[in-house]
Amino acid sequence: MRMYDLITKKKLGEELSPREIAFMVEGYTKGDIPDYQMSAMCMAICFRGMTHRETADLTQYMAQSGAQVDLSPLGELTVDKHSTGGVGDKTTLVAEPMAAACGLTVAKMSGRGLGFTGGTIDKLESIPGFRTDLSQQEFFDVVKEAGIAVVGQSADLAPADKKMYALRDVTATVDSIPLIASSIMSKKLAAGAKVIELDVKCGSGAFMQDREQAELLAKTMVEIGSRNGRNTSAWITNMDQPLGLAIGNALEVNEAIETLQGGGPEDLKELCVCLCAGALSTAKNMPLDVAREKTLQVLADGSALQKFRRMVAAQGGDLEWVDHPEKRQQAAVCLEAKAPASGWIAHMDTAAVGIASMLTGAGRETKESTIDPLAGILLCKKTGAYAEAGETIAKVYAADETKAQAGVEKLLAAITWSDNQPEHIPLILGHITAEN
Repeated sequence: MRMYDLITKKKLGEELSPREIAFMVEGYTKGDIPDYQMSAMCMAICFRGMTHRETADLTQYMAQSGAQVDLSPLGELTVDKHSTGGVGDKTTLVAEPMAAACGLTVAKMSGRGLGFTGGTIDKLESIPGFRTDLSQQEFFDVVKEAGIAVVGQSADLAPADKKMYALRDVTATVDSIPLIASSIMSKKLAAGAKVIELDVKCGSGAFMQDREQAELLAKTMVEIGSRNGRNTSAWITNMDQPLGLAIGNALEVNEAIETLQGGGPEDLKELCVCLCAGALSTAKNMPLDVAREKTLQVLADGSALQKFRRMVAAQGGDLEWVDHPEKRQQAAVCLEAKAPASGWIAHMDTAAVGIASMLTGAGRETKESTIDPLAGILLCKKTGAYAEAGETIAKVYAADETKAQAGVEKLLAAITWSDNQPEHIPLILGHITAEN
């Protein structure tokens, strides 16, 4: 079998067999197939696409290219959640403790951020003492004790994806539904959870800016999960403005704790309820409305907050910091972003808002960049709100005034104003299951 022949076959729009896909993934991972040939294959896939069966096979073999976590000692109700990324997305910190309080087992591996703000691991590490570098035995022990653990993703998971993504990033072959879906789902399969709940975002702050493409990606990932024996469902959600009010690591953890305490922004609460209810419905074959009621119950009675506290304590975090907001350190500088004139906020370029937070130090421009856990933006107004001239619409936090001022300027430039109130766009745009 030759890679040359497989490239030709895909170039002509023909379907690759499971054996051919296995040969390609294994050969590239081992270094037997050179970058230039895999680049040609990725470009052929971009133009010609893949069938559902091909995409599922590609994902499976990528998942099998490295270590695979066996979560069976933790039971049959292990659940994982994945978001395709966004600005202010701290749903793991809320939805996963809710899922654990509902009787699901959360054994989650998460990554660090590159870009707008930190990833889930960066956010959790803003809690003093919180450890994300647990051994597998420590990981399992925390899950058994608390019902939930969130740790850093192992470098051994899906090495084929790591190699392929680095190649796609420099060859303009990132934007292919089969390649995006297989990249995400290969890591989810290798991580071992039986139930996978997906949050596929679309809009100005998301990778998929078009709703139709977001739905196609969601359906593809749900299909991959089903073909690989995982109970999978997905929500399509709006990222045309930041989620919640906080953007930045410690700020987002603060907001997540407020939400678990029964407060927090309504949009964050609603999305977390949907994600938890979807996972519970999928895991226990429960009607979605019944799962939603259960989810709201564990939020209202404080049991979701207690799951979060137990996880923090089990992973070495400071519970005093969690329980007492006055003990949380703040950034050295806080500047206010003020409305330039009276009017309605008609639109936020969410990606630009994310860049504004990165300029404060809340995100990474390169892999080598250091995150400032205290930096970021706290919005006071969002799309659809009215502001008087000079009214504070956001507070910008940074280690020095230069960074804070850069964040203020970028944030203000990201906002479009109007004399008329804009039409409301819902947060939840759709729900994809294996049945629909």
